[in-house]
Amino acid sequence: MSGVVAIKTNDLITEKLLYSLSSIQHRGQDSAGLVFSDGTSLKRIKGSGLVNEVFKGADLYDKDYKLGIGHVRSSREGCQQDYNIEPLVSFTKNNEFALAHDGNLANYDVIKQNLEDEGISFHTQTDSELILLLISRYYKGDILEAIRKTMDVIKGAYSCVIAMPDKIIAFRDYQGFRPLMLGKDEENFIIASENEAIEILDIKNYRNINPGEIVVIEDNELTSYPAENGINKKHCIFESIYIARPDANIENVNSYMFRRRCGEILYRQAPVEADLVCPVPDSGTPSAIGFAQESGIPFAEGLVKNRYMGRSFIKPSQKERELAVRLKLNPQKSVIDGKRIVLVDDSIVRGTTSAKLIKRMRDAGAKEVHFRVTSPPFMYPCFYGVDTPDSKNLIAANLSIEEIRQQIGADSLEFINLDSMLKLVENPDNYCNACFTGNYPVKKDEI
Repeated sequence: MSGVVAIKTNDLITEKLLYSLSSIQHRGQDSAGLVFSDGTSLKRIKGSGLVNEVFKGADLYDKDYKLGIGHVRSSREGCQQDYNIEPLVSFTKNNEFALAHDGNLANYDVIKQNLEDEGISFHTQTDSELILLLISRYYKGDILEAIRKTMDVIKGAYSCVIAMPDKIIAFRDYQGFRPLMLGKDEENFIIASENEAIEILDIKNYRNINPGEIVVIEDNELTSYPAENGINKKHCIFESIYIARPDANIENVNSYMFRRRCGEILYRQAPVEADLVCPVPDSGTPSAIGFAQESGIPFAEGLVKNRYMGRSFIKPSQKERELAVRLKLNPQKSVIDGKRIVLVDDSIVRGTTSAKLIKRMRDAGAKEVHFRVTSPPFMYPCFYGVDTPDSKNLIAANLSIEEIRQQIGADSLEFINLDSMLKLVENPDNYCNACFTGNYPVKKDEI
């Protein structure tokens, strides 16, 4: 997973870009990078770690930068090398380009193989490099033409921002898998993955960049180039389930209210007698509140969270995920001892961390642990930017719900019904649910 930000301002840009990028830190915690322009050339600073770690002490301030882009990234296992950190920079035909990308290309392997057969070599393990390479290859002096040609070749998820010395460009795939938003006021233009990165600058006027749309910001002017055809909206439903911050408004769906209403639905779907409703924080908290309010069962923080730990789902290896859960979440014995607990979480992917968490709840004295999940069972891998494993490692692809319950050690287990969950969004057909159904809008390796 990744997050992108791009800003063009009449004021000093450094703090604005850092504040905005920090606001979407939850989208990527392995690395961060910035590219600035002074109007004639680009300057890049990047590194492994969180935003406040990577740029601490960097020579960024009191510079006459007026535009820049930023990126935060969580890597797949084996892809944490320094050369994969974005934004990436390219030089072609006397021009500099820097690109930051959120998403995954479904046909990356096929295109990459074809280019390698032509003698092209790659310098990273990221599909972002492929996007930048194609734009550079198609660029004949018209950046719009180069981007549109690239968009017609690549398939899958890409919400991208590009910095050139004199302009910022943003574009989004024809399905609109990953979010991308545009905000502006008298002093600033900003493009970002989520609205919090815009609102932190006290900008209240923002909108979604539409699927297939290209936006250019140059000379304090904004120009939009909508796609004329090929649009097939398939927004990622997992953004609302887990990825986005609770205060995010993705495609006019507020993440907090979506999650809370999922909890309400889940209680009506699968009621249970219990003493307390406890969330797996933080993404499970709004749903647990909804479950508690609908059921009348008291809400309690049975798990104490270490706020200095990142998101365990996006750790690159299973060992790291298990350690992160232990470090991040600690059962509160004084709350749960002798109690029947409803534990509410956003998803079960591999199942191993859920099993360890339930065991620790029992070790802390929980009398019963009933597990409630506010997403349907994950049965298929995602090719569009969420690092889910192959089906062989997805517990719901290999076991029945009853078998999962036994394996994770819960007294009962229920997942939210997909159709019920989709009623919480406008136009459910505009959402991708391939991780639950296997109905992929864009096939892997499709040309």
